[in-house]
Amino acid sequence: MHYSKICMVGLGYIGLPTAAVIASRKCKVIGLDVDPNVVDTINKGDIHIVEPDLDMIVHAAVSEGYLRATLEAEPADAFLVAVPTPFKTEAGKTHVPDLRYIESAAKSIAPVLEKGNLVILESTSPVGATEQLADWLAEARPDLTFPQKNGERSDIRIAHCPERVLPGHVIGELVANDRVIGGLTPACSEAACRLYDIFVEGECITTTARTAEMAKLTENSFRDVNIAFANELSLICDKLDIDVWELIDLANRHPRVDILKPGPGVGGHCIAVDPWFIVSETPEQARLIRMAREVNDSKPQWVIDKVKSAIGEFLQQHSDRTSKDVRVAIFGLAFKPDIDDLRESPSLAIAEQLAQSLAGSLMVVEPNIEVAPASLTRASLVSSDEAIEQADICVVMVAHREFKGLDFSGKPAEFIIDVVASGRA
Repeated sequence: MHYSKICMVGLGYIGLPTAAVIASRKCKVIGLDVDPNVVDTINKGDIHIVEPDLDMIVHAAVSEGYLRATLEAEPADAFLVAVPTPFKTEAGKTHVPDLRYIESAAKSIAPVLEKGNLVILESTSPVGATEQLADWLAEARPDLTFPQKNGERSDIRIAHCPERVLPGHVIGELVANDRVIGGLTPACSEAACRLYDIFVEGECITTTARTAEMAKLTENSFRDVNIAFANELSLICDKLDIDVWELIDLANRHPRVDILKPGPGVGGHCIAVDPWFIVSETPEQARLIRMAREVNDSKPQWVIDKVKSAIGEFLQQHSDRTSKDVRVAIFGLAFKPDIDDLRESPSLAIAEQLAQSLAGSLMVVEPNIEVAPASLTRASLVSSDEAIEQADICVVMVAHREFKGLDFSGKPAEFIIDVVASGRA
């Protein structure tokens, strides 16, 4: 089948770049989103997120008439769903997968589905979510047949193809990376492969929907476990008075050792969330995965304790000052360097807790945003120069390029808390 018109459901950090890249291949793309501001921004040829080169691609696609955003679903040949999949607390259990956004997406596109359409779930999802999506669609459209009951002869093809891109490199990786495509039937996989052939230069590997779902969760859990090892090392080294950065550099000289760098925790919409999907479904088996999550989730409190200890030391050295006089500056709120994405950011969580608990003032430096989050009303968004000049204690959370080479030489070392060793090459 030729896909002359594609609908991207969700225009966030994955949906908008994917829509733009497809549109750049001279294919008509409709972007469906629930936020009027997002829709208006895109239809003006502008973007609402930070991602290198995305602005130029969106502007060109909109100007040439290949990309248009809307609040209402329209008929299309294929529908790609890229909506959030957070977790929730339910019946006393924490970190339960929350599929309400996928359900809402299904209900929004169901009325416009036509025989021969393809629906692909790109959202990172717990195992079984694609089947659940198919059931929601089938419930809404009993006049059509779906693969979970009608197999290869179904009117609608359904597949799962998780995104696997790195923020800050999304445009290039959308094209270059291999894709894992799991259809509910082989015919569904084949239909999805034909769509991705429009823009993907990497290999499209087909499997079952459940295996495709688990593949993405496995990739992110692997990363999480390895980051947890680095973060746990940082805690151990702090206790033993060892420079963790030097230790890792030395250990990595072994030809079969490649330890990652520690940080304030783990953030983002994937690594900080996806492992819990595995733990939720298989709590007795996923012991290592759970422990890694607990190690990484505990790291922000360690940073907060470091800040409070520094404040105590500062007050001991300055007997004429009170806790209300101590000024703290946080460098970086995003969950990783050189992006504006604050989702599940440990740095943001740390800043929020400090804003509530500190008696003194809190400044935050985040070069990739223009307005501080609503949760930081008690903090002020300032420049690096202002923060260095005014703050008594500086906490570097994110290794943004703008923070490389910052000069803290005028401040005592005990009042510089560099969680990511930002000054290192």
